Parts: sequence; C-alpha cells; structure tokens
Amino acid sequence: MLTLPVRQLAEADRAAVERLLAAHPVAAAQVAERVAVRGLGWRADGRLYGYGGRRQPEAVLWSGGQVSPVGANAAAVDAFAEMISGQPRVCASLVGEAEAVLSLWDKLRPSWGPERTVRACQPLLVLDALSSVKPDPLVRQVRPDEVDLVFPASVAMYTEEVGVSPLGEDGGRGYRGRVAELVRAGRSYARIVDGQVVFKAELAVVTRHTAQIQGVWVEPAYRGHGYATAGMAAVVRDALRRVSPSVSLYVNDFNTPARRVYDRLGFRQVGAFATVLF
Repeated sequence: MLTLPVRQLAEADRAAVERLLAAHPVAAAQVAERVAVRGLGWRADGRLYGYGGRRQPEAVLWSGGQVSPVGANAAAVDAFAEMISGQPRVCASLVGEAEAVLSLWDKLRPSWGPERTVRACQPLLVLDALSSVKPDPLVRQVRPDEVDLVFPASVAMYTEEVGVSPLGEDGGRGYRGRVAELVRAGRSYARIVDGQVVFKAELAVVTRHTAQIQGVWVEPAYRGHGYATAGMAAVVRDALRRVSPSVSLYVNDFNTPARRVYDRLGFRQVGAFATVLF
C-alpha cells in the first residue's frame, strides 16, 4: 500500500503547479507548456503527480508519452517511482533534470526495462540576449505549403538523433502532423535552396519564460560551412524578438560540433538533462 505523499493533480491545483514550474523556468519548460495548453483535466494528454503538501507540491512528475520529473529530490524520486512502477510503461522516453531522471530510471528499470539507450549528460543551455553572430538572412519561418519540403529533413534529423525512424506503424502520419503543427504555429525555421532544406530548427516548446529549440539539422553535404551557426543566430534573433525572453536547448555532451556552435552564439549552461529512450 502506498503511504508516501504522492497524488494525481487536477485542475484545482493549477495555481500551485504553475508556481512550482515557474521556479524552474528552463528545466520545467516541457511540462509547463503541456499544463498551459492542455491543463490538468480530461483534455490533458498525460497525468501530473505531485509530491508533498496538498496546497503546494514540492515536486511534480509528468507521465504520458514522455515521463518528466521537475524539482524532484531523492525522497520525491522514491515516491514517484513507487507510484508508477506498478503501471505498464507507455512512454517513449524519460526526460528531465539528469540526477532525478537517472535515479528514477534506476528504480523503474526492473519493471520497465530494458532501455534502448541512455543519454546521461545533456547540458541544458540558455541565451537571453541577441547573439553577436551575423544571422543567415535566408533562414525564415517555414510556410504551410512547404510542409512536404521540410518533412523529409525532419525525418532525417530524428533518425540521426534518436537512432530510429519516426515513421513507425502509421507510416509517419503522426510525426508529419507534429511537423505541420509547428509550421502552422510559426515555430519552424529553415533555409531552403532550390527546393532543398539546407538548415532547419524548431521552437518545439514555448512558455512565458523560454522557447526551447529542438530539431536542429544541417543537410550533410552542407556541414562544416557555418550554416548551423548562422542559421541558429537567425532563429535566436526571431525567437527573442517575437516569442519569448529567452531561448534554451539541451544537447548531448558528446556532440562536439553542436556544442561549439552554441558556444559561439553565447549560450550558457544552467543545468544538465538526461534522456532514457525506449
């Protein structure tokens, strides 16, 4: 019988949840956007569990297609693991602050394992000022009629980054829907030359605190020529001027070329993420 102070949170808890998420403005961005867009009621695409007092949770755990802890110390991790370890795994990944994610996975692995891969150290980076790097003037928001152009580049990026194709059993309909959704929202950027995507990136998460950049990709034949640096400078400039007071991202520690790009742009590290992929 569960005796630790964990409970599923509901719409009545939204104010308390938002206060907690605001205390982690960059690390909690993915959960914060889900709560802002879908709420905590029946429309939510996952469940949010709280650890601690009923009026003000000390930590939360998002559990849906992705599992993400926010603000979880060792006691909270223990409580969350006890809560969800008996449930079947339906998520595709565990993502969040590295210490909490890795500790949570240690406890869940006996019932949820095995994992496909673990990215144990992903520096969490943020930038809240315009970069001195000259932006690529040809990088722009992708138009709705260009989804078919950017979709193959998105598939190539995902396959290269995650190690599996996103096309899956539905032939890519779900993933294409996500690509199209970002395009419609004005959150997809690309440099397109003669019908070919040379550079692309998306604002995959947007909150009142930060816009989280994901999906950064350069066509292999164009790599090593500065397209990523100038392209990212263009994305950063537009996001800071139009969308959010900061931009953020997390990157694999072993991805030396990408980390050099982000260093040139002036990103600073504010934490570390970890990702467990299934």
